[in-house]
Amino acid sequence: MIYSKMWCVVKPAVGIPVFIAAVAISSFSVHLALTLNTTWVKTFLNGGSQTVATAPAPAAADAPVKK
Repeated sequence: MIYSKMWCVVKPAVGIPVFIAAVAISSFSVHLALTLNTTWVKTFLNGGSQTVATAPAPAAADAPVKK
């Protein structure tokens, strides 16, 4: 383990929950920022815009291929 000496300073009973809490808080803040600062996330989560995106039609199949 690379950081094995860290546990001589910080007890695992304290360090592991603090690390997990920091990951949870940062994940929540990123998701909150996405929800508040974009328009498409709100629309997506509310089920708006029921249109389906389609791929463009392929080029004519009988057209000669240039080499």
